[in-house]
Amino acid sequence: MRLFALRGATSVDANDSSAILAATEELMRQIMDRNAIGPDDVVSCIFTLTDDLDAEFPAVAARKLGFDRVPLLCAREVPVPGAPGRIIRVLIHYYAGESHRAQHVYLGEARTLRSDLESAQ
Repeated sequence: MRLFALRGATSVDANDSSAILAATEELMRQIMDRNAIGPDDVVSCIFTLTDDLDAEFPAVAARKLGFDRVPLLCAREVPVPGAPGRIIRVLIHYYAGESHRAQHVYLGEARTLRSDLESAQ
């Protein structure tokens, strides 16, 4: 086993608690499915939100998926002029076998953040 890190991001239609939770849940499920990992494999998750999202913590959705014993942190994304809004990002540190290849996940409007990875999704 070795330590890996992967990135993911998704967009949210509105600054609404249920929208943030639903988008985060979908992102985390996709990350777990594509990487064949679960909460027991995860060391930590760092979530960031753009300045226009403050109705809920993304960590709430992760905890509902079983990440209740994983250190989770929520923070603000750097507000770069012209960057897309209503985006939730995550950085996950986890253990997997030596042959594992991290599959980064970008959903919705967040796909534009890493178009270089789009062909790999």
